[in-house]
Amino acid sequence: MSDEFSLPLVQVNLPPLERFRQFLAARQKRLTRQRQEIVQQVFSHHDHFDADELMTHLRGLLTRRKLSRPTIYRTLGELVEAGLLRKMTLDGRSVYEHDYGYPSHDHLYCQSCNALIEFYSDALEELRDAVAAQHDFTVLGHRMFVTGLCAKCRARR
Repeated sequence: MSDEFSLPLVQVNLPPLERFRQFLAARQKRLTRQRQEIVQQVFSHHDHFDADELMTHLRGLLTRRKLSRPTIYRTLGELVEAGLLRKMTLDGRSVYEHDYGYPSHDHLYCQSCNALIEFYSDALEELRDAVAAQHDFTVLGHRMFVTGLCAKCRARR
């Protein structure tokens, strides 16, 4: 992808784990070892994922009974509520992506292989703001998914 549509950097004051610790403390909850393992795995790299993919990455902890499926689902919900993750529903499947420390962006979505390609466009944001101003509308955010077929899927057809 050209630099023209690359995502800009966002500075954050706290690492995700500390931000989550503060979120939990405000609700009189503890950052357990299990929650910590989940947060570390989720933020070890940037990727779109669903709960099953996360469970695959945490498989070793699951098989030793140190981490349960309900704990993973519950923690994902808490991470969304804390503003660290964003949840999207694509073809009936819940997919998560980083929200905290990650810039506003949009997606190209392949309907065949479910690939998500992230992009950012100043021109798109300017258009959004102009349309909002025309309608005396305050923008709080937006999410756009352009659906179609990626190059690999088109080549297979």
